[in-house]
Amino acid sequence: MSNARMVIFEGEHTQAETAAARLRKEGYEVQVAPDAREGLRWTRRETPDLVILDVSPRDMSAVEILRRLRKNAETIRTPVFLITRHDERNDRIPGLDMNVDDFITLPAHPSVLAARVDLLLRRFGWKDRQGDHAHRIGPITIDTIRHEAAVDGEPLKLTLTEFRLLSTLAEAKGRVLRRNQLIDQAIGMDAIVTDRTIDVHLTSLRRKLGPARRHLKTVRGVGYRVVLDENDDS
Repeated sequence: MSNARMVIFEGEHTQAETAAARLRKEGYEVQVAPDAREGLRWTRRETPDLVILDVSPRDMSAVEILRRLRKNAETIRTPVFLITRHDERNDRIPGLDMNVDDFITLPAHPSVLAARVDLLLRRFGWKDRQGDHAHRIGPITIDTIRHEAAVDGEPLKLTLTEFRLLSTLAEAKGRVLRRNQLIDQAIGMDAIVTDRTIDVHLTSLRRKLGPARRHLKTVRGVGYRVVLDENDDS
């Protein structure tokens, strides 16, 4: 597992840096935010694959950070991993764990944290894309490590869900993906969405692709696929 991008909302500096060092050793791209406001700015700008939240950030409560993450369309489904200490989880922030996807109580060995992070990413459908991170569909280029997509070299401003849908379809290399497959692979099996939700996201994606939308084909009654060959009209 590597190349997933994450931000740690720092509470205790030494522990945050220790966690970051271990996760970087595993191949993750880790940003340590010195305060909550900087962390929120980074998540809006970079749309990380995982947020690690210390229960005691310096300038904003963990509950408020979670509220803002879940309110933002770009991070509403981003998995959140909570770091607690001793009995903080039960005594200081009752109910907080209802809004996070996993937690760990310190002290814990950094290798345990890395293993739990790995499991959480897998649960949310992350796949190691090292060595297989660049895709091309006609004029569309997709880089799944940098989370960038472009048409004829012009960057696309995609939401996280739109980017994941596009990259999931690209990785299928022309195979038809049913709507439930797109939900599982691009949004997550635990997400509460409908077929109509996928259609809305894909309609928005097509609009942003402009003329290149011809490479995104609806297979009526089945699902969607990308058209790799300009002469493919099927």
